[in-house]
Amino acid sequence: MKNSIFTFMQKLLKQKYQPDTTVNSEVNRIHTMPDQLEEILLMIGEGLGHSTDLVIRRMMIPSAPPCKAAIVYMDGLANVKEILDSLLIDYRSEDIHLPLLDNIAPLSLIKEYLLKSGEITGTSDFETLYHMILSGDTVILVDGYNEGICANSRDWKDRGVTEPSSQTVVRGPREGFSESLRTNTALVRRKIKDPHLWMETRQIGRVTQTDVATMYIKGLVDDTIVEEVRTRLARIDIDGILESGYIEELVQDEAYTPFPTIFNTERPDVVAAALLEGRIAILVDGTPFVLIVPAVFTHFMQAAEDSYQRADISSLIRILRYVSLMMALLAPAAYIAVTTFHQEMIPTTLLINIAAHREGIPFPAFIEALLMEVTFEILREAGIRMPRTIGQAVSIVGALVIGQAAVEAGLVGPAMVIIVAITAISTFIIPSFNMGISIRMIRFILMILAASLGLYGILIGIIALVLHLCSLRSFGVPYLAPFAPYHVEDQKDNVIRLPHWALLKRPSFISSNNRQKQTYNPPQKPET
Repeated sequence: MKNSIFTFMQKLLKQKYQPDTTVNSEVNRIHTMPDQLEEILLMIGEGLGHSTDLVIRRMMIPSAPPCKAAIVYMDGLANVKEILDSLLIDYRSEDIHLPLLDNIAPLSLIKEYLLKSGEITGTSDFETLYHMILSGDTVILVDGYNEGICANSRDWKDRGVTEPSSQTVVRGPREGFSESLRTNTALVRRKIKDPHLWMETRQIGRVTQTDVATMYIKGLVDDTIVEEVRTRLARIDIDGILESGYIEELVQDEAYTPFPTIFNTERPDVVAAALLEGRIAILVDGTPFVLIVPAVFTHFMQAAEDSYQRADISSLIRILRYVSLMMALLAPAAYIAVTTFHQEMIPTTLLINIAAHREGIPFPAFIEALLMEVTFEILREAGIRMPRTIGQAVSIVGALVIGQAAVEAGLVGPAMVIIVAITAISTFIIPSFNMGISIRMIRFILMILAASLGLYGILIGIIALVLHLCSLRSFGVPYLAPFAPYHVEDQKDNVIRLPHWALLKRPSFISSNNRQKQTYNPPQKPET
């Protein structure tokens, strides 16, 4: 009886989660094109649902004898002016100086003599034809041939190269990625003009057919990591990819963790620096955010500006970030634990002041802190979602008004408002937005432990957090490297950054290939 029930449940689950391949089966099925022009055009129209932005332009090719042809493209995605100018000419006129072409087939005449497009490919199946048309290319079809010519004519509008909005710097490049894949790859190649910068492109998404490119420097990157990236991307089976966040969630090592294991950026200089260290960049068409793998914890605590400022300034700012990280993580929990269980740790004068301000407050410290933290998170999210012209003003004014009103109403104490404000400001210092969200999530867990067990609960939470971080991997690389396992050489550009002339080798935990970065050449004083 148990076996029959178990078998039935297995069949039910298998049937439930089996992908439905009947949708768009006629469109996605690969079949050879016929050689009759009108039949091909009819099948294209039916396959694309006779969409109103589908343009079919019939014409005559000036061959001997003239031959019927047609060009097919999507309005708004393609610029066909150059292609039409190439095809709609009379090569026998006195102004056109071409050799005798009377014995050349019309298809070869178009490919070799008439078309001026730089990228020309051929296709004989409808799946490739649909993909090229919907990507902005123009397909040229000739009567009597079961093959089409795909000419590059992509001309959709993009945002262009603008300054990044999420990763601003005081000193450094002001250019950021856009939503165009080709623009993004060109920005990276402008930084690294090396023939060993290789790129592989594939289409992911059964419906969207989104272009996803991986870039790496051959000779610097670990080949096993490259193969792992290829394997994980090839495993993705989904209807559509609309942003790089889809890829990030589908290829990450650990799904059940609040910490990001894949770094994302919209700065070409950050991607170039990562490639020079032996990392791999994953670019997704339609988004300005590029993924970088493998990523470790210290990577999320570093900003692009750290490499552009002097070593002493960068080191001081990095230390400040780690101090802010500890404050953002532990400040509310420590306040709850000390005021609830460990009042003897507070100086007498300060304890009397805190007790006086909390005299009329009806809630314990945990409820007080939870109320303020949740309110501030609501204000922060509202400021992000509201229009930029009023979002910042609403979040600032709302925090001031609500905080002051809560103190005057006796719901929270002034000390708690100060703790929450310092915690919020410390969170904004973390360069990575994803890491900041992770710290905010863990902060609530530590607050619960502090309200239950005091400082012992915080200690238990920190031990569990460190053990969890030690168990994480990013494409096989330990998440806490170079702290655990500890590498002495890799500490030169970790928390404290040494001058550039002292950074002789690349990180050992990323790649063991060609670790030598430069020769030792410290600055020398001029002889007097």
